[in-house]
Amino acid sequence: MEKNFSALTLIFLTVFIDLLGFGLLIPVLPSFGVNVLNIDEFSIGIAISIYSFIQFLFNPIFGKISDKNGRKPVILFCLLLNALGYLIFAFTDNYLILLISRIIAGIGGSSISVAQAYIADITTPESRSKGMGIIGSAFGLGFVFGPLLGGILAEYGYQIVGFVSAGFSLAALILTFFMLPESLKFSYKKQTQTDRKIRLINTQSFKYVFSKPDLGLLISLFFILTFSFANIYGTFALLGIQVYKFTDKQNGYMFGITGIVSALVQGVFIGKISKFLTKKKIIIIGSLLVSLNLALIPYSVNFLGLAIVSVFLSIGTGILQPTVLSLISEVTSESEQGLILGINQSMSAFARMLGPLWGGFAFKYLGYPFPFLTGAFFTAIMFLIAIFYLPKKIKLD
Repeated sequence: MEKNFSALTLIFLTVFIDLLGFGLLIPVLPSFGVNVLNIDEFSIGIAISIYSFIQFLFNPIFGKISDKNGRKPVILFCLLLNALGYLIFAFTDNYLILLISRIIAGIGGSSISVAQAYIADITTPESRSKGMGIIGSAFGLGFVFGPLLGGILAEYGYQIVGFVSAGFSLAALILTFFMLPESLKFSYKKQTQTDRKIRLINTQSFKYVFSKPDLGLLISLFFILTFSFANIYGTFALLGIQVYKFTDKQNGYMFGITGIVSALVQGVFIGKISKFLTKKKIIIIGSLLVSLNLALIPYSVNFLGLAIVSVFLSIGTGILQPTVLSLISEVTSESEQGLILGINQSMSAFARMLGPLWGGFAFKYLGYPFPFLTGAFFTAIMFLIAIFYLPKKIKLD
């Protein structure tokens, strides 16, 4: 147990430090595109989406590689690519270079499924929700301090943001190399689904996963949640700049508020909440909170109103994400954690690609409320599925 606690702490620190670098870019990328590169909102959506599209391609690949060769080597390789992508961003002076930096960082960012598989390796099914919450907490804290620091550093130049982001990824790489132990036990038989040939888009693996009704349903729910939230990537910062007249620093504060609430929920409270509420109730309550507060974002009037809405939105996402991830892991065999979680992360990356594309398009051509209303609509569908359909397929108690 003590060994698991130490490993959980180390994987938390690794993901947190890496996500800190990623979080630095969140509030500044839209303003950098508008103010420096002179591109429109839809082009910003493309720059954000291409990062997730690359993750869609590489998450299953890295997940399967980690099932065969271990989690640690894949995490190290991805951290190195992350640092390279951020360095290229620091020297970006045109849209093409920005896209190249996002592609390289997207490949590097495809290790989240491997980190999730690492958690699955070292936790029991009973403690897995709490373990998956560790990843969510690392995300949340990365979104607290990253955007806060990014908003402040942007006042000294966007190049500084790129250098500092690269530095955090290099720090995570050093920590992982010297301190993080390998989690995978190489005791599984070789004749498993993970022995399929690794391809850029392995349709056979997707068919295999979605042939399992439980997995297909849960991964679809995670896709809906991710797409709904991804509609506000980029557009949330643009809303602050263009509608609420926020500075980069104020946008950083707003992201920081959402991040710290999400981190507290996923890192501290999710374990306690799981003891008092069934997974069904958590999914119902969480999807309702997300749907209502996404709809309220464009009508929050001022900084305080938007902060209050963001708090309740973060509570909703904070209880939803680890619960659905835990269920996905629980219905997956031990020998296929990397593959299945990789497929799930790939599908969520695809959702993060579609979300900003639609969000940027809707913001520019339909009006600024539409990205947020789209997310509210789809999480309302998730809410209805959780009430009327999910209990028939998944054991939730």
